[in-house]
Amino acid sequence: MRIDVFSIFPEMVDHIANQSVIGRGRRDGHLDIRVHDLRQTTTDVHNTVDDAPFGGGAGMVMMPEPLFGAVEAVEPPRPLFYLSPSGRRFDQLMAHELAELDGFSLLCGRYEGVDERVREHLCDGEISVGDVVLAGGEVAAAMIIEAVGRLVPGVLGNATSVEDESFADGLLEYPHYTRPAEFRGWGSPDVLRSGDHGKVARWRLAKAIERTAHNRPDLLDARGGLSADEQRALDEFGIDLPER
Repeated sequence: MRIDVFSIFPEMVDHIANQSVIGRGRRDGHLDIRVHDLRQTTTDVHNTVDDAPFGGGAGMVMMPEPLFGAVEAVEPPRPLFYLSPSGRRFDQLMAHELAELDGFSLLCGRYEGVDERVREHLCDGEISVGDVVLAGGEVAAAMIIEAVGRLVPGVLGNATSVEDESFADGLLEYPHYTRPAEFRGWGSPDVLRSGDHGKVARWRLAKAIERTAHNRPDLLDARGGLSADEQRALDEFGIDLPER
């Protein structure tokens, strides 16, 4: 998969993209991540990419010329997404959607944002990573690269990891335990050391439902409630969900 990122701070994204599983996927050839400096096509001595907004107001706005020039010089994979609070909310479903593509590109804004003509005529869509304002899109780009990149075949050593985690079935992930079996008086569930893989799977399902009901009940609503098998798993381990 090829992912292109356009930024005035390319080293920020490039550094993160070289770390951990994403960095390994990049080095192994599973991910082709290219980070471009938006100043590369500027023509003035100061490499200017921003100017004061028409009509006045606080802050500066990124100009269309250098942004169009940088993107057109590279001809990156489409779609090209502008990272913006007004975009579609990024979630695990969208990460899977992007992972099905051969590639996509991200445009990182700065200052007060970009000239509207960039949004209307250069970008194919917008992505928001949450109802929060950042100084720029670089951190958001790094988040999207990691969430999508780990779904690309070969990037994770264990392919089943992406099938058995939070949001995979509309649920948060179940609790994990490892050695020692008891730590500072806090034990680990006997069922996990029972060797009964079927029972372990049912316990994990029940605990995932319990955690989701407590922390993100909206996810249960979105998936239409519980199936009969899921309710039996809760009953088996005596788990009662909170009333709403």
